[in-house]
Amino acid sequence: MDIDIMSLLFYILLLYIVFHPQLQMNALTRARLKLIQAIEKKYGWRVITLIHRQEKIGFLGFPLYRYIDIEDSEAVIRAIRTTPPNQPIALILHTPGGLVLAASQIAMALKRHPAKKIVIIPHYAMSGGTLIALAADEIIMDPNAVLGPLDPQIPVGNTAYPAPSLVKVAKLKGEQAKEEFLVLADVAEKAINEIQDFIVSLLADKMPQEKAREIARTLTEGRYTHDYPITADQAKQLGLNINTNIPPEIYTLMQLYPQALQQRPGIEYLPRPPVPFYPTRQEPAKQ
Repeated sequence: MDIDIMSLLFYILLLYIVFHPQLQMNALTRARLKLIQAIEKKYGWRVITLIHRQEKIGFLGFPLYRYIDIEDSEAVIRAIRTTPPNQPIALILHTPGGLVLAASQIAMALKRHPAKKIVIIPHYAMSGGTLIALAADEIIMDPNAVLGPLDPQIPVGNTAYPAPSLVKVAKLKGEQAKEEFLVLADVAEKAINEIQDFIVSLLADKMPQEKAREIARTLTEGRYTHDYPITADQAKQLGLNINTNIPPEIYTLMQLYPQALQQRPGIEYLPRPPVPFYPTRQEPAKQ
């Protein structure tokens, strides 16, 4: 029986395209779990990750974008619930933010855990990620990592407007503003008050209430744009408990969450040893 070589090669290629991404993801998952187990054993933590990247894990490697959603909150709360009450939790955060509801649920569950709560931020935890971080007893950030403001975003059609800006414009226009806009401004003001009260409740056991209220106002009242990067030094100045000594294993773990390949030039460099060696130019000997 003759075999059509081209057809056989086509089916082999098709099987490779379909199954290779899944096999690759399974290998990454096993490597992650093995490293997480090693971190837990070394530091005595229950390690939970909430890492959102653009990963090529689907059919044909199409990228998948992730944000904090209800499925995330269900999974993280389940992990917190199954953690022994006397075991510290280390939540590794890498996220652009997401649903306020989901982030609030995670923050409340983390705060209720009886033992120490640590949030580790290797690169960034914006918006809802910052809200979750405020529930921790200690925030460990890379010196170059950033948090973000918590000003509510009010959706209007396909656009979202910062709540503080809506309130400000409504006050400026006064009676000249349209009724629809005044309704939006009223919702925006309520959203600001709600998120401020929630921030104060997260910080209440860590500092005086007035200090917590000051931090809440700074993060929500439009002092910064929504994507403004709040550095570790700025977070310290605000009064948050910031530590910049991230365990080296965390950086290794982050490498196991690969970013999707971009259709543009990337960043490349030669690997260096843990302590970089930079040769210096020899000065010519004096005559």
